[in-house]
Amino acid sequence: MDQEQNPLLLLMDQEETIILPIGIGLGEAQIISLRLDGYVLPRPLTHDLIVSLCHQLNATIQKIVVNDIREGTYYAQIFLERDDQEIVVDSRPSDGVALALTSGTPLFISEKVAEHSLPFGEVLKESFDDIFGEDDENILH
Repeated sequence: MDQEQNPLLLLMDQEETIILPIGIGLGEAQIISLRLDGYVLPRPLTHDLIVSLCHQLNATIQKIVVNDIREGTYYAQIFLERDDQEIVVDSRPSDGVALALTSGTPLFISEKVAEHSLPFGEVLKESFDDIFGEDDENILH
């Protein structure tokens, strides 16, 4: 959650060196949280439906890329392949992440978007400061 208690999606690289915070809606945060916790709901959600549609249409989800930021808003693309043809579909990053978690598809960010990421240590320190206060710097040592 950010300082105004809005959900934040924190994308971290595999080496755990950078974090990209993206503001998302509460509904999207709940879906992503359920997926991360491994919950399977009795009825399919939108992302389950997309995976099923792709399967029925013989299309595979190749990757999801958070590819752009304009006026503080992030954008993503879903890369599909069908009959050796690439199909690119625009997406909100939160939907792309939920789809990646549902389908097991790799998730990437572009170099342009990576410029807006933060060093992991800085985010960790800010989180400790928010929890314990800025005067408790000795906790990190």
